[in-house]
Amino acid sequence: MFNAKSKSDAIDEKPVGNSTSLIGAGTSLKGDITSNGDLRIDGSLVGNIICSAKVVIGANGTVEGDISGQQADIMGKVTGTIKVKDLLQLKSNCIVNGNLQSSKLQIEPTANFNGQCHMLQEETKSANGKATSDSRKEAISHSAAIAVS
Repeated sequence: MFNAKSKSDAIDEKPVGNSTSLIGAGTSLKGDITSNGDLRIDGSLVGNIICSAKVVIGANGTVEGDISGQQADIMGKVTGTIKVKDLLQLKSNCIVNGNLQSSKLQIEPTANFNGQCHMLQEETKSANGKATSDSRKEAISHSAAIAVS
């Protein structure tokens, strides 16, 4: 009588906007993560990340595996390849041991990066609608080592 819900009370729960998945501090995970929304790692992960949005590795976060996403902010420790389509930010005191691929890269002065970096060419649409490489950007492949003094 009082506990029964009518059909009109049943609400279809649909995700609203872009949700963020969180692996909290003190949490350890082994395995691959695939996410359509933003992902934040404050714990530790042994496995790969495939994300169609933004990946954030917090100051206490650690990842042993490859990261693939639209954007990434690294504040913790990553051992593996990082591939992002847009902006990759290596924040102060982060440690990255592995190769980077990105179209835009920002490295703060106290970030620690050991590996190779490959800058991706941005594609732009020409007047006829076909994707072309932006002639102002060149593919760059170089080794970089930035260490905290």
